[in-house]
Amino acid sequence: MKKIKMLAIDLGASSGRGIIGTFDGEKITLEENHRFPNEPVMVAGQYTWDIVRILHEIKTSIRKCANSEDRDIASIGIDTWGVDFGFLDKKGHLLANPVHYRDLRTVGIPAYSEAFVSADEVYDITGIQVLELNSLYQLLAVKKNDPELFDIAADMLFVPDLLNYFLTGYKQTEYTIASTSQLLDAKKRDWSVELIEKFGLPDKLFSKVVKPGTVCGSFLPSLSEEFGGLNPKVISVAAHDTGSAVLAVPAKSEKFIWISSGTWSIMGTETKDPVISEKSKEYNFTNEGGYGDTIRFSKNITGLWVEQESKRQWEREGEKISFAELAEMAAEAEPLRCLIDTDDARFATPGNIPKRIADYCRETGQFVPQTKGEIVRCILESLAMRYRYTVECIDEMCGERIPAINIVGGGTKEEQLSQFAATACGRPVYAGPVEATAIGNIAAQAIALGAIKDMWEAREIIANSFEIKEYQPEADKKAAWDEAYGRFLKLIGK
Repeated sequence: MKKIKMLAIDLGASSGRGIIGTFDGEKITLEENHRFPNEPVMVAGQYTWDIVRILHEIKTSIRKCANSEDRDIASIGIDTWGVDFGFLDKKGHLLANPVHYRDLRTVGIPAYSEAFVSADEVYDITGIQVLELNSLYQLLAVKKNDPELFDIAADMLFVPDLLNYFLTGYKQTEYTIASTSQLLDAKKRDWSVELIEKFGLPDKLFSKVVKPGTVCGSFLPSLSEEFGGLNPKVISVAAHDTGSAVLAVPAKSEKFIWISSGTWSIMGTETKDPVISEKSKEYNFTNEGGYGDTIRFSKNITGLWVEQESKRQWEREGEKISFAELAEMAAEAEPLRCLIDTDDARFATPGNIPKRIADYCRETGQFVPQTKGEIVRCILESLAMRYRYTVECIDEMCGERIPAINIVGGGTKEEQLSQFAATACGRPVYAGPVEATAIGNIAAQAIALGAIKDMWEAREIIANSFEIKEYQPEADKKAAWDEAYGRFLKLIGK
């Protein structure tokens, strides 16, 4: 087949990228064409996204295509973080910059929401864990403090849908991003009319929910003219970045555990139906939408943040050191001497994490790590233990032992963590690809264009296109890890 080129706009909470994906019928290749910072702005006491600047950077990426050999791109897709949105008035004009999920407007709103609907009832319908940043609580903050916005707002669009609207003039809501809102009925895969009514939210705000892979349209005539006649299709990919990342998991079977690994580790499995039960509520798991009418049954846990912030602390103290050097030091440290609960609140904020780790170990009567190698080894082994606990929760709730773990994202560069995870969890780990979100974005476009048959063919192509490393459990270390896991369970109160 003729080579096909697609542009993926991959937007994170601190930076964004334009990536050209090329599919030649057998393999996908990637090439970055533009990278830019995504810097939130405090405006009149409110923390907001600079959405017009983001649009400018997206247009810069498109312009680079128009003025190069990539002028023949067939399509463009945008993925971003979840929950945040913007309002349009009846003329289609943006009323204000989308508010950042870390803005303080939602403080105390979950308690306020109980006056309308109980948290248990919301979970039973949506299957979404309670997080103060969820779209539901952002909308209730508007209802409580800025109700006049509802009088003039005609539409609400999540960030990727809003950017697609700026490009095409078409309003729609993509399924995977809508599922992060805590207002989508997980079983019906559509807005919960019941919750919207009970919370007193204007139903006019909620546009049609479409499946990932739906074509939005083409560029507005003025934009096409701006780019010299360039007019690719704009496709609603799996617009939630984790949704795109999971699409790119090169799974060997329909049953697999996935970890989207980076600063955070989002860990879960792919199911056909939502898993909503007393156990899933107790374990605080969430049911978000996935590509191909699937559910991302998952939990957000601490990832490599603890190591990253430790490295920053050592640099603040004047020591320049690379992650590769830290990995070498950790490999030389004695194994399983001490463990921490990486999800403990004391490790969630910036600061002197190495000191906090030492204090934690001292308080819990463990060996107190002193060297950088001892601290990093403690972090990585503790993360592997958290993975084991989480995977055992998934096995319990799904009623079967899921045979393998796939890790995607930047965290795959931490090879020791992948090996520790395999040994701790007692099942093989397949690590890669690193650029999973962009690859999933490209794959969804290729399927929409008819170049790839479906999700499973895409995963097979991805496995053949990018390096996937395999890690097997180390049988001779099983007893030591099992003993240490017993200690870990006591630390987390299980």
